[in-house]
Amino acid sequence: MELAEGGPVLYFNQVPEPKAVKNRVHLCLRPETARDGEVDRLLALGAVLVADRRNADGTGWAVLADPEGNEFCVLRSAAERA
Repeated sequence: MELAEGGPVLYFNQVPEPKAVKNRVHLCLRPETARDGEVDRLLALGAVLVADRRNADGTGWAVLADPEGNEFCVLRSAAERA
C-alpha cells in the first residue's frame, strides 16, 4: 500500500468479541499495484466482495469485508488514476 510521509500509523488487534454494530472506522486502501489484482489477492486471503462499484472505464472501487465483517474499499492505484 502507498504510505503518505508523516501519515497515520494503524494498528490492528484481534479481539474475542464478534462485531456487534456498524463499523466506526472505514478504510479506503489505495494499492501500489493494480486495483483489480489487489482485490483478487484480498479475496484469496479470505475477504468477501460486498459491493462492486468498479466501472467498465476503469473508474470506481470495490467494497470488501474481512472475515469478521469489517468493510473496507480498494481504490485505483496512483498509476491507474494517471
